[in-house]
Amino acid sequence: MAKTKTAFFCQNCGTQYAKWVGQCSSCKEWNTVVEEVVQKEEKRSWKTDTTSVKQASKPLRVSEITHEKELRLDTLDQEFNRVLGGGLVPGSLTLLGGEPGIGKSTLLLQIALKLPYKTLYVSGEESQRQIKMRADRILPSSDNCYILTETKTQNIFQQIAALEPDLVVIDSIQTLHTDYIESAAGSISQIRECAAELIKFAKESHTPVILVGHITKDGTIAGPKILEHMVDTVLQFEGDRNYVYRILRSLKNRFGSTAELGIYEMQGSGLREVNNPSEVLISKNEDDLSGTAIAATVEGMRPLLIEIQALVSTAVYGTPQRSATGFNAKRLNMLLAVLEKRAGFKLAAKDVFLNITGGISVDDPAIDLAVMAAILSSNADISIEKGICFAAEVGLAGEIRPVQRVDQRILEAEKLGFSTIFVSKNNKIGLKNTGIQIRKVSKIEDVVHFLF
Repeated sequence: MAKTKTAFFCQNCGTQYAKWVGQCSSCKEWNTVVEEVVQKEEKRSWKTDTTSVKQASKPLRVSEITHEKELRLDTLDQEFNRVLGGGLVPGSLTLLGGEPGIGKSTLLLQIALKLPYKTLYVSGEESQRQIKMRADRILPSSDNCYILTETKTQNIFQQIAALEPDLVVIDSIQTLHTDYIESAAGSISQIRECAAELIKFAKESHTPVILVGHITKDGTIAGPKILEHMVDTVLQFEGDRNYVYRILRSLKNRFGSTAELGIYEMQGSGLREVNNPSEVLISKNEDDLSGTAIAATVEGMRPLLIEIQALVSTAVYGTPQRSATGFNAKRLNMLLAVLEKRAGFKLAAKDVFLNITGGISVDDPAIDLAVMAAILSSNADISIEKGICFAAEVGLAGEIRPVQRVDQRILEAEKLGFSTIFVSKNNKIGLKNTGIQIRKVSKIEDVVHFLF
């Protein structure tokens, strides 16, 4: 019998220590370092009947390596396919994280029920009856989805060998445990070992695996950071539970772009794909309200039109407040300083509140001009005419800077019925005979003069 080996791990970030310490030197958290058994038993492959020895690989020249177009499994969900880069790659491991109750299990169960090929949905958190109740709401009948409630990886692989599914969904990785590690489920060692076994299974069988991961109070995926390095794709399912809209983002993707975005609407019958998010992110209010501006932004390959709301009021206290929801607060302070210095607006003694409607967050600098327009509209209490939108970045000198893919932004604004769009004078526009007026400006003063 081998001597039992132990090590100390931080339960928050996964850093390993030779001895116990009170504070983790990596994440600075207190009392998160615990002792875990790291001595593993000698284990067999997930294939119990495999006796062949894998041939050692040899180095090849880049020119000698054959490359074929990667086949992907269509999930029949346009938003999910877009974020993945076209579908699930055989043998890939995808990690999906998100707040509790945000809809991770609903999304994956919904995909599993729709697929035309055999899918195994493994749940370690809910019973088969609970999953059946949710499945009846989403899709009453499905002959290709199999439900398994199990947390032991050895039993899961036995069922996989008997069923031979085309897709495996694990809900969640924190509930699994293996006999080869003597520690509790959800610990650093168990998560790492269970993930390694699933990766080995996925690569050897060319079966895609989707893992659900819990997140910490800081919004990061729970468990060791190495878990995110081990998997091929990391997806984040986010949104405010007070809103009906959910956003699926890609944080890491070895088979596609990380700039894509998927939008869903939570309904009683499951998650509905939002194919035209611009219409739901812009309010249908017919009244002329000050402090509102429309920005043309791009998320991945998708152009979006979003509504930006601003409220400017006299500061009650000595220090004015600067608050931004869905927008970078430091960039808001920078834009206010530009308005103060370059355009002559006295906003130093006023509170400024900024909000992007729909509960989404946008980092695109092309919405700078719309943010400024909303702030000036609220400050002067003059509404911006309907049919006007903005797509330009603002520099520290007050100049209007060009943005990328302006043609797509213009076409999206035209499709939604806007009559005028403000862009930078330096933007090269290849569109001709458009039905929308393209107004080119070079300084913030030109925009102020036209609007107010």
